[in-house]
Amino acid sequence: MEFDNENSIMDENYYACLNISKDASQDEINAAYRRLSRMYHPDKHVDADLKKKADLLFSKIKKAYEVLSDPHQRAIYDTVGVKGLNTDGWEIVQRTKTPQEIREEYERLERERIERRLQQRTNPRGNVTVSINATDLFTAYDADDDYLDKSFFPALEISGMSISQSIEAPLTLRDTLTLSGNLSTRNGNGAGSFLVACKRLLTTNGWIEGELLAGNGPVASIKLFRTITKTIFGNFATQLKMTANGIKLGFVSSLGMPLDAHTQGYLTWNIGFASSMTTMLVRDTETSYSAAVFSLGLSSSFVSMNHVWKINKADLRLRVYGKVGTANTVVECSVDKKVSEQSSLGAAVSVGIPSGVVLKIKIIRAHHNYFFPIHLCEEPSLIPTVYAVVTPIIVWFAVKKLIVDPFVREQKEKHIERQREINKNKMEEKRREANAAIELMKAAYERIRREEENRNGLIILNALYGKEADILARNDPPGDQEREIIDVVIPLQCLVKNSQLTLHDTSKSQLSGFFDPCVGEDKVLYIQYLYHSHLFETTIKDREGIRIPKQSHRVNVT
Repeated sequence: MEFDNENSIMDENYYACLNISKDASQDEINAAYRRLSRMYHPDKHVDADLKKKADLLFSKIKKAYEVLSDPHQRAIYDTVGVKGLNTDGWEIVQRTKTPQEIREEYERLERERIERRLQQRTNPRGNVTVSINATDLFTAYDADDDYLDKSFFPALEISGMSISQSIEAPLTLRDTLTLSGNLSTRNGNGAGSFLVACKRLLTTNGWIEGELLAGNGPVASIKLFRTITKTIFGNFATQLKMTANGIKLGFVSSLGMPLDAHTQGYLTWNIGFASSMTTMLVRDTETSYSAAVFSLGLSSSFVSMNHVWKINKADLRLRVYGKVGTANTVVECSVDKKVSEQSSLGAAVSVGIPSGVVLKIKIIRAHHNYFFPIHLCEEPSLIPTVYAVVTPIIVWFAVKKLIVDPFVREQKEKHIERQREINKNKMEEKRREANAAIELMKAAYERIRREEENRNGLIILNALYGKEADILARNDPPGDQEREIIDVVIPLQCLVKNSQLTLHDTSKSQLSGFFDPCVGEDKVLYIQYLYHSHLFETTIKDREGIRIPKQSHRVNVT
């Protein structure tokens, strides 16, 4: 059963209902409908109670068949699901239109809805940086002089703070207005700035943006992005800065070019304020990110390397960064961990000349970032570096154990409970429907199993569907609570055809005879079966496709 994240409505999956793939042909749709009709058609049953149940289930598979057999309805269903078939306004889609034209019509209507919502939406972003001077922890001042205060505790002071905030206000589908401001203070000296920018999408190949910055001298700039050829694109910017000595002109030009499927090359010229030429190579894959930069400038030159390992299964990013330049030299290692859908934590240790040892703590919540650089030592030193590495690890495990894990667990339980409460009636209806389907399948089950036994074919011995943890612990004594598992031997055996069983990559809860016993939980399907008198077993994820028998499922009995 599939959930809409906004309203949590359990939607019907017509493909799973007929147990066919999303690219099934008309012949496959017809065959699946005929197969299920033999079990569920009301005329196949004499008993009044069974006939009533059959009528209910037959109406369901008939509805699925009618939608998927009609190219127009199928196109709408594939694009927006069941809600598209019931949405007011679809009467404007003429029956003479092709499925592709229907999809284009929906996309047009969706663009209009998006444009109406743009007027009511902004994208606020914020950054807060608090710089902490903690050098007294490792290199305390000599307190022999009378004018220095003697204290048992090391001195920690906030040496600087910066707060910035911005909003993006989409005006139309092509125009975006950005407003941002920044306030900062460092060792008693403060500064601020305010930026207004307007960006317009010219074509699919380019955009133009105008900026006006007020702060330490007004700055006006115009930026242009353009795809020059099929493989080369560029950014161009012109800046005018008002100073006490007159107007200064700056120009920045950057060209980019893909070198292969994952690698980009960039060449940037900066003329005016800080003249330089920079070359950069970037390689970005699913598992890593690398960047090499060489910059030659009048005020400073440097070479830097940056590599990030993406451990997607653990939502983890490990980063190593090194920079050697005329102004400074830095080596930095960092780790970022995603702790929830909207939150991330990060820590970095930076060792450099002349910056010394700095521990950087980062907290990200939605579009707001909080940075806490803690200056530990004025120059590179082993002991502060070790403390900077070990302390975040200890703090992270303590925070994870005492705060993060309980919070994530509580949020997940609340979400599951909310889903179940919203869909309570629908869940109970699905349960009754599944039980009715199994009752109607019994005659077909006996016949199919008998045929498979006669040909020494595929016989389902045991099949369980439900909460992953409960199925993995199925052989353990039951606990205080009832396990969220259902027996699906009969429905699976009825899907066996010519000693083969095929299930597609959709939620198994939509199959005939199935229902979702644990809404919101991770579910699996366990199958134990005989084929040619040999024992097989397998466990698959809820949305994993499978075809059995399969040799790798065979159980070696000693």
